[in-house]
Amino acid sequence: EVQLVESGGGLVQAGGSLRLSCTASGFTVDDVAIGWFRQAPGKEREGVSSTAPIDGRTYYVDSVKGRFTFSSDNAKNTVYLQMNSLKPEDTAVYYCAAHDYYCSGYGCWDLYDNWGQGTQVTVSS
Repeated sequence: EVQLVESGGGLVQAGGSLRLSCTASGFTVDDVAIGWFRQAPGKEREGVSSTAPIDGRTYYVDSVKGRFTFSSDNAKNTVYLQMNSLKPEDTAVYYCAAHDYYCSGYGCWDLYDNWGQGTQVTVSS
């Protein structure tokens, strides 16, 4: 059974940091595209960051570049999103997701078809 489980969300003051984790089962994170997404109240879900094995590149939405870092630990079959210099506008439910299509980057963010349950991140001003 394919499963993604996020953790690490919480309440933090503006300027603070959080590290989100996403542990996969049923597949190997190194073999598929993995993405982080978020959805704020009243807003559409947006892509935050992704990586895929076909090119090994990591992509970030402009609003988080320089502040968020995507990483992975293959031994733990887990990916992470390190979030620094958090802003109130980063408040959202964060999801990790996966797909195994031959596609990488921003244009592929609609292809994700396996999703975790989400973890709440709240940044206070």
